[in-house]
Amino acid sequence: MHSLLHHPSLMDCRRLFLRDYEVWINIGVHDFEKKGEQRVLINVDLYIPLSLSTPKEDDLDEVVDYDFIRRTIAMRVKQGHIHLQETLCDDILALMLAHPRVRAARVSTEKPDVYPDCEAVGCEVFGISQTSAEAKK
Repeated sequence: MHSLLHHPSLMDCRRLFLRDYEVWINIGVHDFEKKGEQRVLINVDLYIPLSLSTPKEDDLDEVVDYDFIRRTIAMRVKQGHIHLQETLCDDILALMLAHPRVRAARVSTEKPDVYPDCEAVGCEVFGISQTSAEAKK
């Protein structure tokens, strides 16, 4: 994944990322996909304004914790069968953007084991928060 930090509305941000987070999930529309879990790789980029993510005391409370990303994804994955990767991406994006410090986020999912003749199939979505802490200022 490449960074969007060159985008004018994100130039004052820090990018946090979670790369190739592997989860096993019941996902898919085909009958064979509904019988068990598949491996899905999830990538997340969070764009957080420097004013909300620059630690002054070198303390975890001053930044967005990476555990937030993993914990939030794990909670969504545990909710049961999902037909479409698009649904999974949209749900994770909404959960990431709900964090008050996150200005924007990008989420992608990949199913690497679906077809033998390609590396993966997947989708990606990007969104900007309308309710970030900076927008409330």
